[in-house]
Amino acid sequence: MNGDSDTRDRLALERTRMANERTFLAYIRTGLSLLAAAAVMFQFFSKLHSYIATVWVLVIFGLLVLVIGVFRFYSVNAELNRYASSLKDLQNSEKS
Repeated sequence: MNGDSDTRDRLALERTRMANERTFLAYIRTGLSLLAAAAVMFQFFSKLHSYIATVWVLVIFGLLVLVIGVFRFYSVNAELNRYASSLKDLQNSEKS
């Protein structure tokens, strides 16, 4: 029964790691989309000064989304690593 529990915990940890990677890629995709929208707006509407402020807002939000995504990915990854090491310690203590 303990082997089933170990396998279930290990698989749950791997599913969570993959979900963290998918979330990270979604942050990257969103940030790059905002930056691309800013580049397109600047290319086509650079003569209209009212759109320049919108371009800068898109650039700032795009960079902010990228930074938040990287920070979140590494913080969740560190938490998962701490959980995995505590899980290994618990399994080793049960075997002893």
